[in-house]
Amino acid sequence: MRSTSPAPTPWAVLLRRRARRIATVLATLALVCTAALTATGTVQAAPAAWTPKPSPMTTPWTNQVSVDNPLPEYPRPQLTRPDWANLNGIWDFAVTSADAGQPASFSEQIRVPFVAESALSGIQRRITQNDKLWYKRTFTVPAGWNGRRVQLNFGASDWRTTVWVNGGQAGATHSGGYDSFSYDITGLLNSGTNTIVVSVWDPSQTGIGAVGKQRINDVTPHPGGGIFYTAASGIWQTVWLEPTAAAHITRLDMVPDLTNNTLKVTVRGDGVSGQSARVTVSSGSTTVGTATGAVGSTISVAIPNPRLWTPEDPFLYDVKADLLSGSAVVDSVGGYSGMRSVGVARVDGVLRPVLNGKFVFQTGTLDQGYWPDGVYTAPTDDALKYDLQKHKDLGFNMVRKHIKVEPQRWFYWADRLGLLVWQDMPAMDTRTPDSAARTQWEAEYDRIIDQHRSSPSLVMWVDQNEGWGQYDQARIADHVKAYDPSRLVNNMSGINCCGAVDGGNGDVLDHHVYVGPGTTVPSATRAAVLGEYGGLGFKVAGHEWYPGGGFSYEDQADQAHLNNRFVGLLDALREVRMPAGLSASVYTEITDVENEANGLLTYDRQIVKVDAARVQAANRALIDASRATASPVVLPVNQYKSLRVTTSGYTNRYLRHRDGAAYTDVVDANSAALLKSDATWKIVPGLANSACYSFESRNYPGQYLRHRDYRVYKESGSGAVFQADATFCAVRGANGGVRLSASNFPEQYLRHYNAELWLATPGGSHTWDNPASFTEDTTWAVEAPWAP
Repeated sequence: MRSTSPAPTPWAVLLRRRARRIATVLATLALVCTAALTATGTVQAAPAAWTPKPSPMTTPWTNQVSVDNPLPEYPRPQLTRPDWANLNGIWDFAVTSADAGQPASFSEQIRVPFVAESALSGIQRRITQNDKLWYKRTFTVPAGWNGRRVQLNFGASDWRTTVWVNGGQAGATHSGGYDSFSYDITGLLNSGTNTIVVSVWDPSQTGIGAVGKQRINDVTPHPGGGIFYTAASGIWQTVWLEPTAAAHITRLDMVPDLTNNTLKVTVRGDGVSGQSARVTVSSGSTTVGTATGAVGSTISVAIPNPRLWTPEDPFLYDVKADLLSGSAVVDSVGGYSGMRSVGVARVDGVLRPVLNGKFVFQTGTLDQGYWPDGVYTAPTDDALKYDLQKHKDLGFNMVRKHIKVEPQRWFYWADRLGLLVWQDMPAMDTRTPDSAARTQWEAEYDRIIDQHRSSPSLVMWVDQNEGWGQYDQARIADHVKAYDPSRLVNNMSGINCCGAVDGGNGDVLDHHVYVGPGTTVPSATRAAVLGEYGGLGFKVAGHEWYPGGGFSYEDQADQAHLNNRFVGLLDALREVRMPAGLSASVYTEITDVENEANGLLTYDRQIVKVDAARVQAANRALIDASRATASPVVLPVNQYKSLRVTTSGYTNRYLRHRDGAAYTDVVDANSAALLKSDATWKIVPGLANSACYSFESRNYPGQYLRHRDYRVYKESGSGAVFQADATFCAVRGANGGVRLSASNFPEQYLRHYNAELWLATPGGSHTWDNPASFTEDTTWAVEAPWAP
């Protein structure tokens, strides 16, 4: 989104009740796919002196977070094993200078996996590039794991992470904030109590890595910040142990192939020497298909008459992969997949993205993934699911995960609930990156693609955003497409904004328009999408991060205006922009975020600001219209016509000009010839868009209806602005009537109000935007001319 900075105002931090301590060691965990998983390892918790910090805003889940066992769910849904041990909970903690070695003592405690800047971590402190974070805890390896290798897994840690076990370094230092990583720590273990020490250095925007919206700021509510938010330093996803065989499976790459009704699976492994892989696909207790092949090669499993994955029916097949040594199973993992295809095709002559070979308009929101209590980490799995469920409740079928990559369980919920996902690669800082930054960023991008390439919900990779840290756009888009040809690629979201340079390739042409919806159209090679629009603001008292400090792209006076304005935008997408070639839209945004008040929900997720039923209906109408073949509204070109009012009680009035302005007036057979002439217009191809229309005066040839500062006039002129102002697109109205949308402002319609002609906006704040009889006042009957 474009940068905006609000003016400083006074503030007050909202104190909430501290979380109650829930003393648990391990819990029964729900396996996310087909069976129940229980953490089988035991871990020794740190002393219980830790307490959380008060969150500036309390979400419904803030006080539900376990002290010793937060986020207990198995963290890797597409590669599950029955034995594992969760290391989330209370760790000893210290902060040193960035160049210091391990401290002699750890004087604080932190709740992992919440970042040091968050209230839920118990630290809630500003971390800079001059700091290094240190974590320490102990554990014992369960006796039942004897004879197996032990893997130490990190969902994500931001940014440069080094790990020691019993004083020995576990593998290489990991650089990256959004990808998972693992170490085989078997050789570092002893038979008793083991000690893990982790150091993390996070330079945020001052470094060379991907940072997304993170900026080093105060961690408590403060004025300013604009579209950038609190940094997230250190461990921010689940840490866990699991036992494996020496030869074991490390990843399942699953690509559905609807052309041949097969699921193509590549089983990746480590320590493999001569073993084969067997893949079994099932639906419930019924085996659908099975096939065997070499590790690292494509194994095609036939899926007869596949049940296709769609947002309306997000059906998931269960997948099991066995590593075989002869006939003996040496490793086994569970997972899931959905059968669907993604591509771009011409639909009625227009280039569109297609799902399973069919066009469906993708309507979604921008999802930043920030939390007032956990910053980068949702407080619970239910909270992680909540935002996605709200998308479904509001009728959206898509979500753009904006320059952040979520834990794998987030993708599982998107897969299971049925949401199409546009996944951004988190941006570097807005400056031009050097060679080291480019190498790091591209390597992390590849790892992110590898880790999420099997989620059926993920339909598009978004490489870069509005030129932030931009470079080599075309080359990167080509690389991503070659690396994952099963998905769409967006080389730059917002090519029209903020100094962005379009790479010219990829599958979509993406504009950002606030408030929008703008006039994005497809090219000969790319479908048209609206990567960001909206930003309608409404602040809810008692639910503001910094009270009085929120900003938006267009403030709304009340919830009624918010609802009317937002539904008006959705209607404009359906009525005007989709017929003109637009195929997808991303509304800013699902929730408020810190000082942004653009959300459909408040930042604390306590309030849904909009009328959910009304928004759902508008989204459903948009999606349904994309599946239907509706003939366009066609007006007679190069013919004289008169436009009659259709509002009840005013149907004897016609659009006419008087003294250079447009009005409505009563016209009948007895009217003067001049009035009849004033009420007659020649319909010609649109001056700015031949698919739309312009209305030329009958008695003043060369002068056209045009809008200027919302008022409508009869004027002559030239140039692109005049031509756009004098062009209107026809939209189907009630009872055979027609609505006329401004070509350059598609959500605004030609309306009569108190006998004057205005360009009116549904939910707008002007007098002429009054919602009473809005649709009727913007619907016209095209009739025989009064002055032939």
